Amino acid sequence: MQKNSIRRAAMAMAALSAALVVTACQPGDADTGSDVSSQTPTATASPISSGSTEATGSTGTSGSAGATGSTGSSGSTGTAVKTCAAASLKAIAYQAADRPAGTGTGAAVVQFTNTTSKACVLQGHPTVAGAANGSPELNVPLKVTPTGSASPVTLSPGGQAWLKLTFVQVQGEGDGYCESGSAPVIYPTMVIGLPGAGAHQVALDDGQFAECDGTLTATAVTATKPS
Repeated sequence: MQKNSIRRAAMAMAALSAALVVTACQPGDADTGSDVSSQTPTATASPISSGSTEATGSTGTSGSAGATGSTGSSGSTGTAVKTCAAASLKAIAYQAADRPAGTGTGAAVVQFTNTTSKACVLQGHPTVAGAANGSPELNVPLKVTPTGSASPVTLSPGGQAWLKLTFVQVQGEGDGYCESGSAPVIYPTMVIGLPGAGAHQVALDDGQFAECDGTLTATAVTATKPS
């Protein structure tokens, strides 16, 4: 009897174990699988997010560096405008409309034109010398009193700048006279010098330079055409 009781107890335990195994394989496992599957997009999204960050960082870094380098180089080149060389300028002179009363030159405007394909800069007040007999080697320096302030004037290719010379005026008819009592002087041409831009021999478009006392006033180079 005791052996039968033990056998029935063992069979009951076996039946209970089988029931537990069947229960463990019921649809509850599908729910657990669903939970695992639902984590898959998160794992996939992570590399996409990471890749996007790397691409943004790469674009930002290279874009920033490239723009700065290009702008810096281009900007530096663009602003390096040199003083006009003497050979790059064409200078002419004509009698000014606004001049002291008298019969001499009174005042003259000197015009400079940039004849090159590159921009250049002029700045400052001129030196002036009368060219005796029209010969630069026979220059007679005149005393120049500068008027107004000087600032850089950039001449684009074909661009122009001006300055104005105002002389002590000759009075009277014929050879005229100077109010100071000195004799008037006539120069066929004058030599105009500009800081860093060489010397330029110019003749009046009509007549010669007639002045008194070897002195004059001069404006600095300007971008505005004087009268």
